[in-house]
Amino acid sequence: MEQLNKIELRGVVGNVRVMTFDENKMAQISLATNYAYKDRDGTAVIDTSWHHIVAWEGRNVQQLEKIGKGSRLYVQGRVRYRNYTGVDGVDRVATEILASRLNILSDDDSMQYEM
Repeated sequence: MEQLNKIELRGVVGNVRVMTFDENKMAQISLATNYAYKDRDGTAVIDTSWHHIVAWEGRNVQQLEKIGKGSRLYVQGRVRYRNYTGVDGVDRVATEILASRLNILSDDDSMQYEM
């Protein structure tokens, strides 16, 4: 059986940090996505999730310096889990999205909630 590790996200940037290693640019982006639904009483609820995106500039990831707080992004990539030890000595696991495609969305692109 073929295995699949693919994720697609469309959301709003909270923070972005672009770094350069040798001649390669890398961005760490926090991306907020929303899930809208109605609860049992019919009240609209919006559940926000935050994702940690890691993007290396390349063929499908361009112009990282144009991404800023409030930018709307479409991200394709894969999920990666990374183990590390925190400053308090406790072992932790970080969940990251390694971007293979990243597009800045314009205001014309729809991000409406359908309920």
